[in-house]
Amino acid sequence: MKRFFFGQMAAVIAIALFLTSCKKTTTDVVTANADNAYQLQEKDETALWIDNATATEKKNHEAVRIFATGLNNPRGLKFSPNGRLYVAEGGTGAGTYSSIGQCDQVPFPVGPYLGGTTGGRISKINWKGERTTVTDQLPSSHANEIIGGDVEGVGDVTFIGNTLYAVLAGAGCSHGVPSIPNQVIKVGWNGQWTTVANLSDWLKAHPVQNPEEDDFEPDGTPYSMIDVNNNLYIMEPNHGDFIKVTTAGAISRVADISASQGHIVPTALTWYHGNFYSGNLHPFPVVPGSSSIYRITPAGNVSVFATGFTTVLGVAIDKNGNLYVLENTTVSGMGPTPNTGKIIRVDHSGNREEIATGLNLPTAMTFGPDGKLYVSNVGFGPAAIGGGQILQVSVKKHGDDD
Repeated sequence: MKRFFFGQMAAVIAIALFLTSCKKTTTDVVTANADNAYQLQEKDETALWIDNATATEKKNHEAVRIFATGLNNPRGLKFSPNGRLYVAEGGTGAGTYSSIGQCDQVPFPVGPYLGGTTGGRISKINWKGERTTVTDQLPSSHANEIIGGDVEGVGDVTFIGNTLYAVLAGAGCSHGVPSIPNQVIKVGWNGQWTTVANLSDWLKAHPVQNPEEDDFEPDGTPYSMIDVNNNLYIMEPNHGDFIKVTTAGAISRVADISASQGHIVPTALTWYHGNFYSGNLHPFPVVPGSSSIYRITPAGNVSVFATGFTTVLGVAIDKNGNLYVLENTTVSGMGPTPNTGKIIRVDHSGNREEIATGLNLPTAMTFGPDGKLYVSNVGFGPAAIGGGQILQVSVKKHGDDD
């Protein structure tokens, strides 16, 4: 996408456009300069999160509380350097376009998809839990209604410095969006975005060793994205691929997870002390204890780190090295069971403790500046359009005062 600025008049027009579009795109930007169009210049709210968390704890002792509402299929989430919580959303999935006959489709019964070029969304949330829209002009698609019409849109977000990056998961021809591929994008101050790297084309040109043909998605469904040393690392679960994307748009493979592990559906991703850690969903039906946490070296060596988890969609490690695992659903069944999600803490000795239970189809989590976990909840299903939530979860051990 392109922009043209013509001196002071253009700057005035740009600011006016920003003010009139606040209903759809708001990022608290204080300048409209072409050179920093992709720098989110916000007032620092970090201290307010810490103060608010302390005040909340004095009022009640809830381990889990609803922090924000009104999201559409919330997925990956990250804090900006200046203290806003940015949330990737699958969106509305309201697109009606079918690309049958134009390209390879996702096999029945998951496919064929119907898609649209808008409806995918990125929201930001302030320390009060107030949500505003960064942009809703991103693709959103939905799978076959026979399996519930699961919605895909924006998979995850992250920051390199003050620049916001997002990864699209619901685009590409096989998702009913032939004009826009799955890709890494960077998002500007007024919600406009530009392509960094075309993932759809790269995945098709670099097949993994052991794809699962029964539910293969040609354009992939990127799930998690993190920044390590100013490079973007993306976990793609359908192919079982782990890839690196530079800010210049170069794409390379870190590890073909399918080659050593088969079709395990790797999802969540984090980085700690020189290695990546990833959890996997495992193919359905749900088998309690069938998911694991994997350690992946920068050279691409994959090994099992911890076992005995169920449908892992989030993983985080605190400053003390404790591992937190987000389980989407924890009972046997052909598919997810609402209100059975959990967060498990694993300490250095391998001891496990349930931090939160009864979560409703959670999809991702991240630590906030206040030391609490923030969790995307009601991340899919009929209630997820407008009913998506962000939960705030205290991780203090019993009896802790600090």
